[in-house]
Amino acid sequence: MKYIIPAIIAISILSCQAKKPDTNDRSIENASTQKLDTATLAGGCFWCTEASFEQIEGVQDVVSGYSGGKEETARYKVIGTGKTGHAECVQVYFDPEVISYEVLLKIFFTAHDPTQLNRQGPDVGTQYRSAIFYHNEAQLETAKKVIAEIQPDYDKDIVTEINPLESFFKAEYYHQDFEKNHPNYPYIQQVSRPKIERVKMKFEDLLKEEEND
Repeated sequence: MKYIIPAIIAISILSCQAKKPDTNDRSIENASTQKLDTATLAGGCFWCTEASFEQIEGVQDVVSGYSGGKEETARYKVIGTGKTGHAECVQVYFDPEVISYEVLLKIFFTAHDPTQLNRQGPDVGTQYRSAIFYHNEAQLETAKKVIAEIQPDYDKDIVTEINPLESFFKAEYYHQDFEKNHPNYPYIQQVSRPKIERVKMKFEDLLKEEEND
């Protein structure tokens, strides 16, 4: 269920659900995956999360998608009901020799508010929950460690779920690289950019070279 805003215009501006089509699809298929590792993370609208990670050195690619539900309901319009069990998330393909999973988690927690239950800002529903979908026991232990370390920085309890990754379903083509393709879109300007810039400022020494130009 979406956050209720009185004006219809405000809904289209502030909601991640106001989508624009006609972006180019792309995936990790053409990337060299031999030495890459994968992190699957949910931190609200995947536009924000995807763009936050794309600027980080060692991140080869970021793909927006859905985890936590079944394949037959892994479609955006259905997931938007909040009843399918899915969470909007991203798969981050990264070089562990350049950046660690632990640092990626710290970036993840900077890019969203892990104390908000089943929402992020104007986006409300279980599909916007904070979650870590771990791929192995090492990632599980790292997730527990990072959460324990950062909990004192928050006045409220961290509500991030930690679940084993069972499946990941790539989102529709028009969601991929949305921030890059639509930098002036109202939601991007008002909701996504502050999160992206917060990551950029805190992890300035980890940015890709073009981000520092």
